[in-house]
Amino acid sequence: MGYGVRVEVWGDYALFTRPEMKTERVSYDVMTASAARGILESIYWHPGLKWVIDRIYVLKEIQFTNIRRNEVKSKLSSRNAHTVMNGAKNELAMYTSEEIQQRASLILKDVHYVIEAHFELTDQAGERDSREKFYAIASRRLRNGQCYSQPYFGCREFPVQFRLCEAEDIETAYSNEERDLGFVLYDMDYSNLQDIQPMFVRTVMKNGVIDFSDCEVFR
Repeated sequence: MGYGVRVEVWGDYALFTRPEMKTERVSYDVMTASAARGILESIYWHPGLKWVIDRIYVLKEIQFTNIRRNEVKSKLSSRNAHTVMNGAKNELAMYTSEEIQQRASLILKDVHYVIEAHFELTDQAGERDSREKFYAIASRRLRNGQCYSQPYFGCREFPVQFRLCEAEDIETAYSNEERDLGFVLYDMDYSNLQDIQPMFVRTVMKNGVIDFSDCEVFR
């Protein structure tokens, strides 16, 4: 496996929001690659490395449930913030009691996955940085249950429990089954900050495993 890791993650609920469902939140069937990367970055991040998700193992059957959640219906304007920074006297505050509204959400329940990932060095890696060093730090943090911020499944109210997975064989909930999950959000392309673009992949779960190691990315 080289300098990759396997991380077992589980929790009571998850919401990996489909971007095409804008009014009421609806979750994808499984965790997205970008959500998995976010979990790993909550555990260990360094400007000298970049996490790459290889596979996601689905350990428990996919189950949905409906809930109603209180959400803030608007967001602060970045343009307004810039004008204030430049000396304008506009108001920056948001009063959530006036902006809150209740929305239905179709979310996942009782989720359990194993994330298989590796990391690549970036051009910000220092002279004293190395793959061995990053691997040792990441492994130690996973064994100790350390994280920079509490990882979550799509929304911050759905926290993730995690531990290092050292098992050779992983038993999934969908052995001997293939399921086409359609196009799923893969990640966001931040190469042009003025025009951030979503990227999607055609996701097929084979024997409970979603393989991102050789997937075609659509923009």
